[in-house]
Amino acid sequence: MFYALKRHFVTGLAATLIPLAAQAGEVSLSGEGSVKYAPDSARLQFTASAEHNLPAKASDKVNELMGQWRDSIGEYRDQLNDYSDADVTLYTRTLPVQERDQEPRKMAVASQTVSFTIDDLTLLNPLLEQAQKLGLDYHLGAGNFYHSDEQGLEKEALARAIADARSRCEFVASQLDQSCGDVVNISVNGGHRPMPMMMAEAKSRSDAVSSVGDRELQASVSATFELD
Repeated sequence: MFYALKRHFVTGLAATLIPLAAQAGEVSLSGEGSVKYAPDSARLQFTASAEHNLPAKASDKVNELMGQWRDSIGEYRDQLNDYSDADVTLYTRTLPVQERDQEPRKMAVASQTVSFTIDDLTLLNPLLEQAQKLGLDYHLGAGNFYHSDEQGLEKEALARAIADARSRCEFVASQLDQSCGDVVNISVNGGHRPMPMMMAEAKSRSDAVSSVGDRELQASVSATFELD
């Protein structure tokens, strides 16, 4: 008799717990966030180069170009950050021969590179103009431009992604007559910066940059929430 009562009690307890367990649940979903911004800074690099059959002459020509460059940017110098003038680099290149029996000629090539950053894009075109006048080599593309607070923008995009995940959870829970509870786990999928095309790139000696295109920084998360 006691065994039968005990068995009946356990069976009844299991029947009571099963509905409670069925009411608990979790939902896994993703969230996305993005921030649009315009670059406000640039990394720039210019190279002066010259060649001569005598290495000293090639070096002198480069030193002359660099002196003219420093004079031409004097009024902007205090606004150029992380400014660096590398030492002159010398190497030799062999000129292609015109005839089979001709002895190959060698030329000394000297070059010197200057690099810096600017946080005021209104300086860009005046600096490019001086580089173009002196014949300095450079390449300017979308990768040269960035935002001075990209870490802050990344956090903002991530915050929006998390808020989006929470909003989706609340919607799913409402459809099930439940509420979105605590986060069980969450993983950040990282950010992505599409490289936009600039509206104008200074690639030739007469080009100027008229505008830099906007960019969009994206972030996404995967999260699991309790359903209450």
